[in-house]
Amino acid sequence: MKPSAEEPVLLAELKPGRPQQYDWKSSCETWSVAFSSDGAWFAWSQGHCLVKLIPWPLQEAELCRASERKSHKAEAKRSRAGAKEKTLECGQIVWGLAFSAWPAARHPDGAAGLCCQVLATGLNDGQIKVWEVQTGHLLFSLLGHQDVVRDLSFAPNGSLILVSASRDRTLRVWDLSRDGRQVQVLTGHVQWVYCCSISPDCSMLCSAAGEKSALLWSMRSYTLIRKLEGHQSSVVSCDFSPDSALLVTASYDTCVIMWDPYTGEQLRTLRHVPLHSALEYSSDVHTSSLRSVCFSPEGLYLATVADDRLLRIWALELRSPVAFAPMTNGLCCMYFPHGGFIATGTRDGHVQFWTAPRVLSSLKHLCRKALRTFLTTYQVLALPIPRKLKEFLTYRTF
Repeated sequence: MKPSAEEPVLLAELKPGRPQQYDWKSSCETWSVAFSSDGAWFAWSQGHCLVKLIPWPLQEAELCRASERKSHKAEAKRSRAGAKEKTLECGQIVWGLAFSAWPAARHPDGAAGLCCQVLATGLNDGQIKVWEVQTGHLLFSLLGHQDVVRDLSFAPNGSLILVSASRDRTLRVWDLSRDGRQVQVLTGHVQWVYCCSISPDCSMLCSAAGEKSALLWSMRSYTLIRKLEGHQSSVVSCDFSPDSALLVTASYDTCVIMWDPYTGEQLRTLRHVPLHSALEYSSDVHTSSLRSVCFSPEGLYLATVADDRLLRIWALELRSPVAFAPMTNGLCCMYFPHGGFIATGTRDGHVQFWTAPRVLSSLKHLCRKALRTFLTTYQVLALPIPRKLKEFLTYRTF
């Protein structure tokens, strides 16, 4: 499998409206972008206490290639039936966003029918507001945090467990299936908590703060597993691979570290080297400070956004980016759940959509991904198989 070197192409850029009651020169950042797991909705915090919800795919741009359109045509028709773009007025600056499916049997209004999508929004005053996407109705206001709710992460298994990360230096665990009850408060950070990510197998939680380390927690016992130390500055973003076998953390030190979350071992460091010919620098900014990192849906690529005004795409087995694109004032990035493109948010409240490398996963990678979905690193190492196969299955053969 040869990694693609095709540069990301800007497909569309959406800009927020200009509410007259707000000063457009401040508080307009897009701190968070999110796709629903079924690919039917997109949300972005467009500044000024507003969140824009858009049914997917976009009508404004042709984002899918012919082959993709064919495979997702029926799904797109279903998802857009009766769906309308809407704006959520949250009353406070919005920092974090997270979608989750809500099974019909658990709907708080007792409504029967198909499952719906909900969107959690983390606010400047410490509140978390949870909305029904289809109607735009407010379902819950979760109270407990004492400062900005910077990030949110739902358990991917549909259990309606929500984790929030806050500047009050805590993480809180909420159960929306029990009327939004707070079930745990996690303490251990000494600085603002910037981000949180639940592993796809729902066994682990990673949190990152204004510290040189990240914390790894058990989602079963809500206890600390280990501290991941290796960065030289604040860790600001983290994400698990689709099989939960890898964890990446991004830092202001200009590096992404790839970890084995089961052993705590550092597997690789991706250094963001400035491209001098393409950039204009400001002397008061560390130009390669990382803002965001995310895995692609198949687990073969990473995307990163840094202060050097570049979106970078990395192949898992390489130490340098396979593609990059210039972007201004990027703050966050997220892959579309079916692959093929990336959404990025900027300081001016815009959201941009970029092409992303597409690759047919090798049979070896598909087998590894399937096995690692239910086998930990220690379980792989205990298997009676050749050493080289163990190294491949534990991502030691980069």
